[in-house]
Amino acid sequence: MSLCSNSLHHSPPSIPPILLSSSTNTPFSTLKCNSRGFSNPNKFGILAKSADSDAQQQTTLKQSTPSTSLLSILCPLLKLFSGGDPSRQRNFTLEAATSSLASLSRFAWGSNSVVETSPNEEITGNLPVSLQLFEFEACPFCRRVREAMTELDLSAEVYPCPKGSVRHREVVRRSGGKEQFPFLIDRDSGISLYESGDIVKYLFERYGDGRSPSSGLLESTIFTGWMPTLLRAGRGMTLWERSTPDPPPGKLELFSFENNPYARIVREALCELELPYILQNVGEGSRRMKLLLDASGSKEVPYFVDHSTGFQSGDHKMILQYLFKTYSAATV
Repeated sequence: MSLCSNSLHHSPPSIPPILLSSSTNTPFSTLKCNSRGFSNPNKFGILAKSADSDAQQQTTLKQSTPSTSLLSILCPLLKLFSGGDPSRQRNFTLEAATSSLASLSRFAWGSNSVVETSPNEEITGNLPVSLQLFEFEACPFCRRVREAMTELDLSAEVYPCPKGSVRHREVVRRSGGKEQFPFLIDRDSGISLYESGDIVKYLFERYGDGRSPSSGLLESTIFTGWMPTLLRAGRGMTLWERSTPDPPPGKLELFSFENNPYARIVREALCELELPYILQNVGEGSRRMKLLLDASGSKEVPYFVDHSTGFQSGDHKMILQYLFKTYSAATV
């Protein structure tokens, strides 16, 4: 049985434009759901939003989940060991070592596509993206969803929501009623969801061609899902104090797969700058591999493209330098 509360939004929330497709607004009707399984997402009805919903939302915001409380405790502790200002020169030997250990702790998930493909199913051009994911890189439950997206070979519009967010957390609060992450919107189905377990089950049911979530994906998060957060000392958790308050003027695009150690470092920076981007998942066996080859001439990730300036690079060090220089408040 599913216990769900639904609401009808009379006007769509203001989503920062990523400029991938002609339609970047969220659906007028979104579903807030705490269910544990989905036999048919279309079975859910939509109820009108009540007049006192704003008061209910304020009450919801005061409630905290155990994961949120734990992150609130960990955040100041992790910042003490985080290496300080993320824009400053880093010890990249140490960066690579800690990120590689983080990948090793989650080695079983987020590296390969489990979707069977044939050569004629390859994606060779930019297709409309229906999934919008609001998350932050350091959150283990957000990581669970990104791992599932890699395995299902799904692209998404990613809206980072670091602590101290100036844009995207407010969108989630107005759209779903509370600041809880991850938060997924599927424009194709008109469904939006909190709760990482629910999101993963929904994605596999809708896009997995009958597959169930990979063995251990849901169960392992509570045991090893925290390891990348701890090993990376909270990188990708907090908004950089000198990040620009304005969204990027054009589309940012990142070719990545969840468990790649160098792609993780780039995603952390995008989160700390609160920059929305198109995530092109290209795990082993991905249908998007030709798309990556056409863009970069290589199968290596990360590969980053800023379509507004023409910058593109597959070197994570150069990408970091570019992002913190281009999207700091002092230069924009």
